Amino acid sequence: MQRRQLIRGLCGAAVMWPLVARAQQQEATPVIGLLSIASPAPFAHLITALREGLQKTGYVEGQNLAIEYRWAEGHFDQLPPLAADLVRRQVAVIVATGGPAPALAAKAATSTIPVLFNVGADPVKLGLVASFSRPEGNVTGVSFFVAELDGKRLGLLHQLVPESKRIAVLLNPKNPNAGPQLREMRDAADNLGVQITPLYAATVDELNTVLANSPSSDTGAVLVGADAFFNSRRDQIIGLVAHLRLPAIYEVREFVAAGGLMSYGTSLADAYRQLGVYAGRILKGEKPAELPVVQPTRFELVFNMKAANELGLTVPRLLLAHADEVIE
Repeated sequence: MQRRQLIRGLCGAAVMWPLVARAQQQEATPVIGLLSIASPAPFAHLITALREGLQKTGYVEGQNLAIEYRWAEGHFDQLPPLAADLVRRQVAVIVATGGPAPALAAKAATSTIPVLFNVGADPVKLGLVASFSRPEGNVTGVSFFVAELDGKRLGLLHQLVPESKRIAVLLNPKNPNAGPQLREMRDAADNLGVQITPLYAATVDELNTVLANSPSSDTGAVLVGADAFFNSRRDQIIGLVAHLRLPAIYEVREFVAAGGLMSYGTSLADAYRQLGVYAGRILKGEKPAELPVVQPTRFELVFNMKAANELGLTVPRLLLAHADEVIE
C-alpha cells in the first residue's frame, strides 16, 4: 500500500512539475510599458527599433519579455490615466515616447518605476531630470533639442526659397514645447528678415482647417513643427501641404519618405533603439540615475526630388551637396 502511494505521489509530482515550472517562468517574465501620444500604425517601424535595442541586451518580446502598449492617439488628456494604468499594472519600466507630455505624465504617475523618455525640449528645464550627466530620481532618456533645430530648419527653408518673405509654421498648442519652438523660430526669422505666421492644430479636424488654404498671399513656404501627433498624421499633412503648392520642411525623414519635400533632424529610429537598450539595462539592474541623458550627435538633411519636381522647384546645388540622402 505504501509502495503504491509512493509511486502515485511521484507520478503526480512528475505531472505537476512542468506546470509549476511554466507558471514560475511566466511569473518571472518582466513587463515594460510603452506610453505614447501617437497612434500605433505610423510608429510601427519605431517599435521595431525599440525591440532591436531590447534585443541587444538579451530581451525578446514574446520570449523573455512582455510589452504593454498604451496609445493616446493624439488625445493629451488620456495620457495621465494611461500612465496610471501602467503603474497599476506594476510594469518594470515605462517608456514614454512622443515628446514632453507622455514623459511628464509618467513622471507624475510614479516616483519608483523607472521612466525613459524621448523629448525635443530640455529635460532639465522641464523638470524631468536634475542634469544630463546625473539625472537623479527615476527618469532618464533621450533629448533632441528640437527648438534649436527648428531655427536651423527655418534657415534651410530660406535657402531653398530665398524670395519668400513669410513662412507659415504649424505647431501643436498642446505640446509643451510649442512655445520654445516658436520663440526660436522668431529669433531665426528676425536674423533672416522674414515673417512668421503661426498655425495651430491639435486634432485631425484642426489640421484640415488651418491647412485648407494658404494663410496669406505672400506666404512662400511651410515649416511643420516637431510633434509626435503631426508625425502620426504625416500622410494627411503632406497631402494638405501639397494642395497648397508650397515647399515645406519637416522634422524627420519619415515625412520625406512619405512624399514630403525635405527634412532636417535626428533619427527617430536611433532614439527608439537607444530607449530599448536603456530599458534592457534597467531590467538587468541598472538605475535610471546612473544612465545619463543621451543627446544625438548626427543630423540628417533629406530631400525628395519627386516632390521638388511636382512643385517646379530647383533645389540649389549647395543644399544638395550637404544632403545626407536624396530620394528620387
